[in-house]
Amino acid sequence: MYQISLNNDGTILENNAPVKGEVLMFLGYRVELEKDYTLRGLFRMFENYALLAKLNVFLADCLQRYRACPADQCVSSGLEYLQFYKTVEMIGFPGEPRLEIYNTLCGVCDSDTHEIKSFHLENLLDMPLKLGNLKHIVFGDKVDVFEFETMFSLFEFIDGIIWELSFQGIPKECAI
Repeated sequence: MYQISLNNDGTILENNAPVKGEVLMFLGYRVELEKDYTLRGLFRMFENYALLAKLNVFLADCLQRYRACPADQCVSSGLEYLQFYKTVEMIGFPGEPRLEIYNTLCGVCDSDTHEIKSFHLENLLDMPLKLGNLKHIVFGDKVDVFEFETMFSLFEFIDGIIWELSFQGIPKECAI
């Protein structure tokens, strides 16, 4: 599979060379993140490649909130890093079984995951962002969750993170 690297300065690299011009052809490519990649790097990528900012209906609101944030030190003392992972869940047994596949962005602290919807963007932008594994849950059994190495396409990465950020709407007075 073809692969690209995302740098924290917002550049996309293919074969160690910055991508210029048309970026849509890279949406299906496997994503690798620079060592110190943060959520801010994703928003810088939207500024460098404006066409990508049209991929998700919630992206305009997220960009507006991003631009209102401080230029640095946007971290949460309650989290060590952010993790983006994939879940495959078999549900509905007995009855009509079905398979759901979805991506999640969560905060991690002491190996515990935390939903990010109660955190504001200004507390997440400069947190390290890592790609996680695929979690396989069989018929709701969250005790025996299987984990596998997986890959993420650029489209999954963008769409999944923006989807999670779209749920942030808690007033600052109620934030953790």
